[in-house]
Amino acid sequence: MFERPQLGQRSLLVHLDFNDWDFDESHREFVELVVSAGGELVGEIGGRRQTPDPRYFVGSGKAEEIAERVQAEGAEVVIVNHDLSPSQERNLESRVKARVLDRAGLILDIFAQRARSHEGKLQVELAQLEHLATRLVRGWSHLERQKGGIGLRGPGETQLETDRRLLAQRIKNLKRRLDEVRARRELGRQARRRNAAPTVSLVGYTNAGKSTLFNALTRGEVYAADQLFATLDPTLRQLALPAGEPAVLADTVGFIRDLPHELVAAFRATLEETIEADLVLHVIDASDPERAARIDDVETVLKEIGADAIPRLEVYNKVDASDQFDVGVSLGDDGQPWRVYVSALRQQGLDALLEAIALRLRPDMARLTIRIPAAAGRLRSRLFAIGAVHRETSLDDGQQELELAIPHEQFDRICRQEGIDPDRLHA
Repeated sequence: MFERPQLGQRSLLVHLDFNDWDFDESHREFVELVVSAGGELVGEIGGRRQTPDPRYFVGSGKAEEIAERVQAEGAEVVIVNHDLSPSQERNLESRVKARVLDRAGLILDIFAQRARSHEGKLQVELAQLEHLATRLVRGWSHLERQKGGIGLRGPGETQLETDRRLLAQRIKNLKRRLDEVRARRELGRQARRRNAAPTVSLVGYTNAGKSTLFNALTRGEVYAADQLFATLDPTLRQLALPAGEPAVLADTVGFIRDLPHELVAAFRATLEETIEADLVLHVIDASDPERAARIDDVETVLKEIGADAIPRLEVYNKVDASDQFDVGVSLGDDGQPWRVYVSALRQQGLDALLEAIALRLRPDMARLTIRIPAAAGRLRSRLFAIGAVHRETSLDDGQQELELAIPHEQFDRICRQEGIDPDRLHA
């Protein structure tokens, strides 16, 4: 990935209250982000403002207070839980004599640490460089080193102009490579569509338990941890639905409030697994008292990437840590499941979730139990051939009892083709 100054371990936190209704929750999440990034908290500075200061964001008096605390605490980096303009970041750095990192930069640092796959690293590097491009006001010699240095500078170019040109070239190259990734992913989606395998995509606020649920449903081994952004790289696995219908489950990056635009743009190739999904599982932390705000944040990102119209099934996870919910299923007015309550960690409610997924993917799918006589062997063979038989039991009277998952219309049509009245077969 792109070489950039490392996040200092000794971190001084700055979080101002602009009369935000969710100030306390935003502060808790801010501290968790810093810890996730590997920061050592040496102090916090708060305050109230009506509007940001155009020069320092925090105001000149607060900037002086920060400078004094930097010296007193030996802080290596000042992390501000707000988005700073390039000029505000530079002015504050100059005033406090320490590196300044805003919220977007902090999230980018976490993503840089978490990316494991080649694709994930490309996406993070693109986001880093596009974020840096707005802040490049002096020569950064490591950009030149990345390209070999000598012979790259144009006639009459300053170091800054050279770095800007190299930066633009690198961004262009990364976008081209990510376009290739996007094309390969599209080929994979086309192959799944040819095989009639629908895609189910997991989305949700970071640390809602998506990867734990993914592993529980697919018996996979995706990295899952109680930390923000444990998963960056998309993972796809075969999903075994109750009647054996084929499906693919995709685990994607978690969302967060005010997710930096550069990350949404850079991770578009990954997020397209959600855009192109047949069903979105919105995983919600049932134990989170701020879950309503979290739901709104996720819906905002889904709208931004163009996935807001895809059918949705809410999954309330971690019900074992909540005293408000029990394992179960809620049905909508149309009789279809719209919310399922589970505990992925304790493997509770997963069978009901799989049933709900199957019903939402195929709303016309019926669960039938029929009894067919020995003389109807052709009907039995056809039902097995299309994968409609979930279970078969031999009865004492010589009949076969079949549990089916098949659209009503298709079942009736096959029966008529075999000269059998479908109503006479129901158990």
